[in-house]
Amino acid sequence: METMNRPQIKDMTVGTTYKVLEITGLNGMIMPPHHSTGEVVLVVKQGEALIKMPDTEYKIGLGDVSIIPAQKEHTLTVLKELKALVIMAVESKIQFI
Repeated sequence: METMNRPQIKDMTVGTTYKVLEITGLNGMIMPPHHSTGEVVLVVKQGEALIKMPDTEYKIGLGDVSIIPAQKEHTLTVLKELKALVIMAVESKIQFI
């Protein structure tokens, strides 16, 4: 995955049932269309982002928690320098389209 124009995804920790990833990005970075094979909980620790799905879009910011359904195609655009946690099942994978 190209890293210069896209937010970074870093493995943080893995348990028996769940894993936690960290997403960091600078203003204007875009994570291209993707989905997770399982449901995802996204927790914003810093900044703001715009999540776009085929049928909706919404902003998320500091302290927000969002649930993204399994297999739901979406993009993420960083509006303010972003740091967020992604919590998902150990067997789930992020797949870029």
